[in-house]
Amino acid sequence: MITKQKILIVDDDVNIAELISLYLTKECFDTLIVHDGEAAIQKFNTYQPNLVLLDLMLPGIDGYEVCREIRKTSSVPIIMLSAKGEIFDKVLGLELGADDYVIKPFDSKELVARVRAVLRRFHPVVKEEEPEEVKPVGDFVTYPDLIINQSNYSVQYYNENIEMPPKELELLYFLASNPNQVFTREQLLDHIWGYEYFGDTRTVDVHIKRLREKIKDHPQWSLSTVWGIGYKFEVKNARR
Repeated sequence: MITKQKILIVDDDVNIAELISLYLTKECFDTLIVHDGEAAIQKFNTYQPNLVLLDLMLPGIDGYEVCREIRKTSSVPIIMLSAKGEIFDKVLGLELGADDYVIKPFDSKELVARVRAVLRRFHPVVKEEEPEEVKPVGDFVTYPDLIINQSNYSVQYYNENIEMPPKELELLYFLASNPNQVFTREQLLDHIWGYEYFGDTRTVDVHIKRLREKIKDHPQWSLSTVWGIGYKFEVKNARR
């Protein structure tokens, strides 16, 4: 028997929440609806969803704070839902750890497609007792003190597993796979987000900033800004 993937729906609009649940249930997802931020945090821990659809404007604890609380302990994908369309709201949501941002009103097929796309990219990182003896397999790149594996969506930095959302890992993997090659923000947005995302180039800046908070510059490599152009994964020698 196939286990259904679980979606936690957090929205204070009962009609919208029920409609989203109907869409996802028809696509063979298991859903749970809550209508406020406090309940979202509580149910996240007990329901253990595979993905969270999170409205920003909630009574009491808002969606931003819920996202912040979830990110303290989990890298489970979060798609934010909001009637707000300003760039500031999108960037803030991404900075707090959201994986995608959908503006209401949305098309049901697009929402389901985004849910499936995010879930396809996400694989939880399993902590290893002795990570130094783990041999990477699949699609990966290695540098001194860094292993980025896109096959199982894991990153090891100084023999520690680093949890990060799918888009962060994909961006890091793409840059590291092309050492010393400069990419514009537009190129990175197109390659990593593609047709699934309608955003602006500051999305790239937000994800680079989050990567730098987790992966510090190394004597032999670094995530470098090329002013006026974009970014590159700079390597002191191009061997990897």
